[in-house]
Amino acid sequence: MPSFVINSCAHFLTLLNAVFGVLSIIYAINGQYTSAAVMILIAAFLDGIDGKVARKLNIVSELGKELDSLCDLVSFGVAPAVLIYSSILAADNKGILSMVITILFVICGAYRLARFNVLNISGYFVGIPITLAGFLAALFVLIDQEFSYALTAVFMIVLSLLMISTIKVKKW
Repeated sequence: MPSFVINSCAHFLTLLNAVFGVLSIIYAINGQYTSAAVMILIAAFLDGIDGKVARKLNIVSELGKELDSLCDLVSFGVAPAVLIYSSILAADNKGILSMVITILFVICGAYRLARFNVLNISGYFVGIPITLAGFLAALFVLIDQEFSYALTAVFMIVLSLLMISTIKVKKW
């Protein structure tokens, strides 16, 4: 089988991650918060297997690494931020503060992904992975969409700071 076909299969899984991230954003905009959260969980599953497939097929590449990061920013940065904002933060009419918390989550996720790509560390992550932060945000909404504004704000700020922290998290 030609190598571009094999590479395309792994890239397809990575791009599917972004597809589910965008679907999550669309569901969140339409007020379908449970469906939006489920889309993030599906994206996390796909993110977990795309790298494994690439390693198994011996097709790990810089392109795949960058593509994975871009898709992860959509699915685990923007999508969870929009979901949390739409489902909980916007409802309390705190305006600018809600927007700052939402933006903070996205920019911390972007920084975390960029740092990961340049550090090239194996065996552990520096800061919690954006996939984990997005997954936890989706679970937060699935558990209860009636969490208080204060609890939600603190949760999102803590997740944001954990992504850019220097704590070491063992790779799974």
